[in-house]
Amino acid sequence: MAKADSVLDSLADPADPQARAETHRLLFAALATGYQTAFADADRPDFVPSVSSVLNTVGVNPDFIYGAARIDGGGVYRLSGQRGDGVFVFIDLVAGGLGPMEQLGPSVGMIDLDACTLGPDGAFDILVGGERPDGHAGDWFPLDPRAVTIGLRHAYYDWGMGRDLRIAIERVDRPVGGAPMPAAEIVHRLDRLSAFVERYAGFALGYGQQQRAQGFVNRLEYDDWAGRGGVAGQHYYQGIFRLEPGEAMIIDTAMPDQVRYWNVQLNDPLWNTIDWINHQSSLNGGQAVLDSDGRFRAVIAIDDPGVPNWLDPAGRLEGSLMLRWTGASSGPEPLLKIVPAAKIRAHLPSDTPVVTPEQRDEALRRRRRGAQWRRRW
Repeated sequence: MAKADSVLDSLADPADPQARAETHRLLFAALATGYQTAFADADRPDFVPSVSSVLNTVGVNPDFIYGAARIDGGGVYRLSGQRGDGVFVFIDLVAGGLGPMEQLGPSVGMIDLDACTLGPDGAFDILVGGERPDGHAGDWFPLDPRAVTIGLRHAYYDWGMGRDLRIAIERVDRPVGGAPMPAAEIVHRLDRLSAFVERYAGFALGYGQQQRAQGFVNRLEYDDWAGRGGVAGQHYYQGIFRLEPGEAMIIDTAMPDQVRYWNVQLNDPLWNTIDWINHQSSLNGGQAVLDSDGRFRAVIAIDDPGVPNWLDPAGRLEGSLMLRWTGASSGPEPLLKIVPAAKIRAHLPSDTPVVTPEQRDEALRRRRRGAQWRRRW
């Protein structure tokens, strides 16, 4: 317990029991997150969910289903399955990872499944690594020897509707099977997992601490998250929202002429994504309602303001905000404005629809059902 207490004291204010309890919870979440990949085997790879709707740490995107598989940059791997009906499927070859057995590293190759050969039902059969094979009917991609992880992201606008991705990974330059992991290796990985808890929690808390230190409170910074777990080619805008009682924030942005995917989401001060199953704490391009002038406007407010694009912080006056444009012709910067919560409509277009409490309740129930119907990890 002495070790845990010293970690907590370094990450949270010991005089704040709420912050201390939530940081303690984050440490346990980090342990669970790390275990997902701590015993991954590059010879017997499997896509496992290091983050999810349960392990909602480090700003996990509510629209993404994530997976990570350990690989050997000198190996040859087969990816097969069916694409499904999501917005996209990105397969990221990475020289690192967020898990206990890696350090953060850059992307060394990206596969967009829509650029691959797909059958009539979306079937794919891809080889990664080695030499281009003779007679292989599917696609082939080289593998950078630095690669140690394949990161998987598949994005969905309409949760629970349509077909989910089906994907399997296998190493084909070695036989299936193998001996149990040696005792010394198990001990080594458990040691790495123990050390990982503090590192991961520090990474999570450092995100908000750095933004506060740099003055990104109620204003946004631009980032591309290159080499730190982000998807190449995305525009990210992020910052801290901080409200006083009786205040609300309006997010106002133009839309790119073309955009493949976009969303906005709220996170708590520890960079956990606010529970998106039971709160409308995020909106994507399929869920959001654009105003008659073509702009997107959303409202962060403690109480439901009765507008379609309410972003619910679940009772928090402070947290972090992120908006991302993916595959966009431009990356418009959102504008932020603090207004009295009682006068929100005076700062929105006059034709902004009214959402009644009954309509909100039904919308949230649809959201809950869709979040549970879809594949979650």
